[in-house]
Amino acid sequence: MKYLLLFIFPIFLFGETTFITPMEYASQLYKNPRGIGCHLCHGAKGEGKLIAKYIDKNESKTFMGPAINELDFALFYKALNKRKNGMPRYFLTKKELQALYLYLQENKGKKNAK
Repeated sequence: MKYLLLFIFPIFLFGETTFITPMEYASQLYKNPRGIGCHLCHGAKGEGKLIAKYIDKNESKTFMGPAINELDFALFYKALNKRKNGMPRYFLTKKELQALYLYLQENKGKKNAK
């Protein structure tokens, strides 16, 4: 029992420990924030993605997930806190929004982001 206390006590003293890096957390959050991943509509790096092509009243149309990797944080935050044009409302915390933004900023210049 005292060995267990020796292990747990530093956690209370020095704060929370984590087993994943901030980028691993951000990547997991981007791929599945609350059921449907951002990558499905916005692409692997937030570059935007074609979601669907369809015909409406004999007119060919497309439905696109916009690029989100070039937004500043204020606009990114605002866009994620309201529902617009098919975008679901995720009810993310500010920490989660910051992690998603970190993920996009870190991966926007990379060729093969997963």
